[in-house]
Amino acid sequence: MNVRNCVKCGKIFNYITGVPICPACKSNLEDQFQVTKKYIRDNPSANISQVADDCDVSMKLIHQWVREERLIFAEGSAIGIECELCGKTIRTGRYCDQCKHDIQHNLNGAYDKEKIEKLKADKVKNKMRYLNKDSLR
Repeated sequence: MNVRNCVKCGKIFNYITGVPICPACKSNLEDQFQVTKKYIRDNPSANISQVADDCDVSMKLIHQWVREERLIFAEGSAIGIECELCGKTIRTGRYCDQCKHDIQHNLNGAYDKEKIEKLKADKVKNKMRYLNKDSLR
C-alpha cells in the first residue's frame, strides 16, 4: 500500500499511479477541463490568456492539456503552441507532423535487423565450451 500526500491539497490518499493527486482534486481538475473544453468549443477565436481568465484556470494547465492531446484547437484558431523540436506552430501535442515522422524514421533506423542478426550469430560463436574429461586422455 503506497500512501502519499496530494500535491494540490496536502491530504493523505492511497496512491496507485500517475500524478500524485487525491481523487477529490482529480475530480475537480476534470471538471475544470470540461468547462475549459466547452468554452473553447463555444469561443473558437479566444486566445489562451482569455480562456485562462474566463475559465479560471492557469495558462500552464491549458498548455499541459494541449501537450497531452486532450485539447485540440480548430484550424483557424488564434491559439497555437510550438513544436518542441523545430518551433513550428501546432494545434496539439508536443511535435509537428514532420518532427514526428523524423523521430519515427530515426527510431526505425536504430532497429537494423541485419545488425541484430549479426550480433546474435557472434554470440553463438563466442560461447564457452566445455571439454569432456574422457576425450582428453
